[in-house]
Amino acid sequence: MTGASGYVGGRLVPALLEAGAEVRCLVRTPEKLAKVPWRAGVEVVPGSVGDDLGTALSGIETAVYLVHSIGSGPDWVADERRDAENFARHAAESGVRRIVYLGGLGRDRDRLSPHLASRHAVGVALRSSGLAVIELRIGVVIGSGSASFEMLRYLVEVLPLMITPKWVATRCQPIAISDVITFLVHASTAPSIPADIYEVGGPDVVTYSQLMDRYAEIAGLAHRRRITLPVLSPGLSARWVGFVTPVPLSLARELVESLVNEVVVTNDKAASVFPVRPIPLGEAMERALAATARGDVPTSFLDSSLLYFAPASTDPNYSGGTTLTDVRVAEAEVAPARVYDVIASIGGAKGWYSSAPLWRVRGVLDQLVGGPGLRRGRRRATELRVGDPVDFWRVEAVIPDRLVRLHAEMRLPGDAWLSWRIEPTAAGGSRVTQTAEYRPRGLLGRLYWLAVAPFHRFVFPGLLHGVIADASTRPPASEAAPAGRR
Repeated sequence: MTGASGYVGGRLVPALLEAGAEVRCLVRTPEKLAKVPWRAGVEVVPGSVGDDLGTALSGIETAVYLVHSIGSGPDWVADERRDAENFARHAAESGVRRIVYLGGLGRDRDRLSPHLASRHAVGVALRSSGLAVIELRIGVVIGSGSASFEMLRYLVEVLPLMITPKWVATRCQPIAISDVITFLVHASTAPSIPADIYEVGGPDVVTYSQLMDRYAEIAGLAHRRRITLPVLSPGLSARWVGFVTPVPLSLARELVESLVNEVVVTNDKAASVFPVRPIPLGEAMERALAATARGDVPTSFLDSSLLYFAPASTDPNYSGGTTLTDVRVAEAEVAPARVYDVIASIGGAKGWYSSAPLWRVRGVLDQLVGGPGLRRGRRRATELRVGDPVDFWRVEAVIPDRLVRLHAEMRLPGDAWLSWRIEPTAAGGSRVTQTAEYRPRGLLGRLYWLAVAPFHRFVFPGLLHGVIADASTRPPASEAAPAGRR
């Protein structure tokens, strides 16, 4: 396996292990695999596809080639071809029987973008070894964390009105990441599949414009309007994508240029060889959105070690939509139970420790737009249970002496949470991490965050300071609360 730390590779490895394969991973930075759940089941060899690979490929039957250097330098196209030729040569010398390669759709006779042309050139370079090569060509991948899906999702969610270039009329044939993995597993483990180029895609052929509409429908967004300008160049479009989405400009440029080419399956060769029936586009999108909502994103395009994939400081640790956070940490010289008791009694008549006028104003504004405001108070003065209201919050999770998590029910263009995680310190005290999270919905959601962010510097530090101060002065007898509380 090459590319085991990448988006597709990180999902393919556990699938291969489940299929009974013995897997060796070639990675430039072995430390990147140290914490993946399948690490103990594979052999890891440090190295790069451009190195001497005699040792790495020794005793290997099938080599899976998932390396991609898109936009990583001025000569990235030549680098990709040279690396593929080196890999193929060493594979042939080491007795490898088969290479499985994941490439890109696009008709060879068309004037392909540099990205798609390089995908095809890598396939040619791998076949130059004379080895059996199974090349799977795919287009837009629908899956939580894929660069193409995240670019689509950000554009549609953020912009209710889009100025688009004429390439939105180009046809594509999206495929679910789960189906990509299934195809790769069969190609890697089934000896009956002959070497060839196989074009694979989902059952739906749509334009990029229709793809945006379908996403908005499934995500429950209002219809997105578009103004198409025939003179809007891919370069300008890429700059806009780079500005609005977490996809960096260098990558966005390559992806947008590729959108000019039609990427659809032109033959049914794969259907006659692979026992795979790809799921419809709608189901693929629903799965991707559900995984994103759960935070169940095992790999992301941000996992790549290429420099331009590095996430911004405001990006989440998974590509599940922008999550804007305010994190505060403080320590108390009292046990976690004392801190928990204070947090468990927050809100209602007790209030929120600091910036009381700001909390009241926010409550009034919420009531004016039909929200609960602060009028609900809380059900019990000193105890929290999952499902309890706390002013305009509702208790989402409670672990006594360890965690309290509130979900906002105020009227917001997005979703918000406020949580406290309590950990014991070596000195017998407590370390408290207070986190405010906000996932904006659309452009209005982001404007809302910009409007309220200046007030957070007053509200959240004072809130955590108040919790620590109250816990530090609360009588120790509170630790002896009846066991029934827990």
